[in-house]
Amino acid sequence: MADPLEDLKDKARAHVWDRLAAAAAVHDPDVHGRIPNFISAGAAADRLAELPVWKSAHVIKTVPDKAQRAVRARALRDGKLVYMAVPKLARERPFCLLDPAQLEVPPEQAADSHRAIALAPTVDVDEVRPVDLVVCGSVAVNRRGVHLGKGAGYSDLEVALLREAGRIGPETVIATTVHALQVVDEDLPESDHDFSVDLIVTPEQVIECGPRRRPAGLMWERLPAEKIAAIPVLRRRASDRRSRPAGPGDGHRPGHG
Repeated sequence: MADPLEDLKDKARAHVWDRLAAAAAVHDPDVHGRIPNFISAGAAADRLAELPVWKSAHVIKTVPDKAQRAVRARALRDGKLVYMAVPKLARERPFCLLDPAQLEVPPEQAADSHRAIALAPTVDVDEVRPVDLVVCGSVAVNRRGVHLGKGAGYSDLEVALLREAGRIGPETVIATTVHALQVVDEDLPESDHDFSVDLIVTPEQVIECGPRRRPAGLMWERLPAEKIAAIPVLRRRASDRRSRPAGPGDGHRPGHG
């Protein structure tokens, strides 16, 4: 059965992908279906690095998308600890740990997601240190902080897992780096499991968003069985939930199934 909200999200994504393609604003041969690898992503990373929240951050969590490779490289050059999600959360330990003190290759090489997967150790959710700044990728974002990824939902799961584990807290800032054409003035559809961004950083400007919106953790009732089966960390946690004896605190609460 078609989901009207997802249809609206798909239309908003298509609109932005078409804008970027028409303006030749991306490196991708075909931007559709992707987090756009936008031209001047390095300039956006440099602008982000000028902000106080960046300068005070010691631990940064990023996505593996090409558009945020410059963010990962800049963080490592600046001596920050970087946790990069394993693409599609496909490993038992779903985050790569990039420690600038332990790198055997230059930061620009370590920031490549394929090199990171090959070289960096991976850690489980509970092994992640408390995160000061999250940098996510977006297809579209508006000034309220509503953002749309490419539709697979992995970024939402990453934030929910870390939020549930207490590694992302109330003070953790979430930013996205995008091309100016990805910033839209109109409303964007959002679900209750979506998180908002606090900062939008383009090569030209910084936009502060609000109010902050993010789930307390995983919403199991929204997770399809096939996605749970395909993602090791979800499969393991689902098994733990089934085997755990029921108790007074095991009823439904916001952010959980």
